[in-house]
Amino acid sequence: MISVPAYLAAGLPPHLALGNNKFSSTFGTLFATARFLRHGMIDLPVAICSAVCALLGSFLGTRTVLLINPGFLNYILLVMIPLIALLTLTNKSIGRSDRSGSIPVPKKLVLGTCAGLVIGFYDGFFGPGTGTLLIIFYAVLLRYDFVRANGNTKVVNLASNVASVMTFLAFGRVQFALAIPAAICGIAGNLVGSRLVVKNGGRIIRPVFLIALCLLFAKIIYDVIFQSLH
Repeated sequence: MISVPAYLAAGLPPHLALGNNKFSSTFGTLFATARFLRHGMIDLPVAICSAVCALLGSFLGTRTVLLINPGFLNYILLVMIPLIALLTLTNKSIGRSDRSGSIPVPKKLVLGTCAGLVIGFYDGFFGPGTGTLLIIFYAVLLRYDFVRANGNTKVVNLASNVASVMTFLAFGRVQFALAIPAAICGIAGNLVGSRLVVKNGGRIIRPVFLIALCLLFAKIIYDVIFQSLH
């Protein structure tokens, strides 16, 4: 929502903007994931199931987008995002405590698999707000607190980013003179962000999560208006 428009504003062609963004975000996500894992804030079996299935879902979504215009999802998200924000604001229990232990492990693995497939498909088909939607899934359906939901999401994002950046590298769509400094800054940002989460827990994730929803909502509105004008 932020970095790709920044690359485009700097004058990079779209394919290089996407390649550089994936390169930098992969390294940043790697360091954040390592910190969450070190502090025991990831349910690794569930996260790995989700990550593996997200790769499959993303592939299927990417193939599908070649056949169907994904623009209609903008209108679905215009309804979904305010509902998610309202649910988060009115239900104070969401993401505050880890109640995932009340769900049997096989059920968690099945739900994690479904999350990976569905959100992975969405990521390949459309993309914006994938991490935000994963956090909601983990917090609402699997009853994780926002900290562990965020940690699990990092594993899925890392798997998706690695697969994507390998493709961009293979086709020479990464400009290293720009991508490497951006990756260093991305690592710094992820380390600061993950440190804040480790230290403050859900108290900091909840407001940041709501801000992310607002940014995503604004982007979708912009996309809808832009499409209607063209």
